[in-house]
Amino acid sequence: MSQVLNDLVSLLSLEPIEMGLFRGQSQDIGIGHVFGGQVMGQALSAARQTVEAGRKVHSFHAYFLRAGDEKMPIVYDVEIMRDGGSFSARRVKAIQKGKPIFYMTCSFQTPEPGFDHHAVMPQVAGPDGLLNQQEVAMTMRDKVPPRILQAFMADAPIEMRLVEPLDPIAPQPAAPTRNVWMRLNGELNSDVSVHEYLLAYASDFNFLVTAAQPHGVSFLTPGMRFATIDHAMWFHRPVNFNEWLLYSIDSPNAVGGRGFVRGQFFNQAGELVASTTQEGLMRYARGK
Repeated sequence: MSQVLNDLVSLLSLEPIEMGLFRGQSQDIGIGHVFGGQVMGQALSAARQTVEAGRKVHSFHAYFLRAGDEKMPIVYDVEIMRDGGSFSARRVKAIQKGKPIFYMTCSFQTPEPGFDHHAVMPQVAGPDGLLNQQEVAMTMRDKVPPRILQAFMADAPIEMRLVEPLDPIAPQPAAPTRNVWMRLNGELNSDVSVHEYLLAYASDFNFLVTAAQPHGVSFLTPGMRFATIDHAMWFHRPVNFNEWLLYSIDSPNAVGGRGFVRGQFFNQAGELVASTTQEGLMRYARGK
């Protein structure tokens, strides 16, 4: 396991404070606030520690209330809503400076047999031969601000390869779709729950920016602001993040300063592993 992946796994391994209370450290990835994926992964980790062994997360729904301070730890308060014969429900409140910054409701289920079907995986190029995020950044090293370039060039715990990279410096209007191959940077020998926390973390990358593509703007466009409002995720099948997963994203709507995106994670066997949705703030202050 690479050092950066080990650091991320440690970040998602929370410190128990007392019954139902956990503390997580924060990570600075250069965006000026806590990365939303970090909060989702940590909240899911906190909830999981209150659920009986054998039950697996199948969904969560989260709201981001305030920007988190990346220089401070986060306290997670887990409420046990219900433990039934097959399902367990939890509500998690993330707290900084005495105020809630995030809420998540999540549900766990004891695995059972049932009907089985799933969407068809898109026919796109495989990960072999595609540039990863560091290699793409190298092609723009003379155009990207040093702070942004440094963040993209740093060793990452999750390798990402865009099927059709777009130019964030001078973006042209494009269809609101994006396909990204993702896998862990190193082998993780752990139970499936940790892979689920890491997939929740990764699901916030390359997501909301897809809604900006038809409008010829990107996260590097001066005056452009993105912020997650809510995020939901459903886990359909066991996650093995040691192997390549295709994150297929589309944006069916943007209106009123908000963008809406949907995503599907497929493994290389073509099975649908997880689904995601997100709505976020997407404002453009022209001239700033």
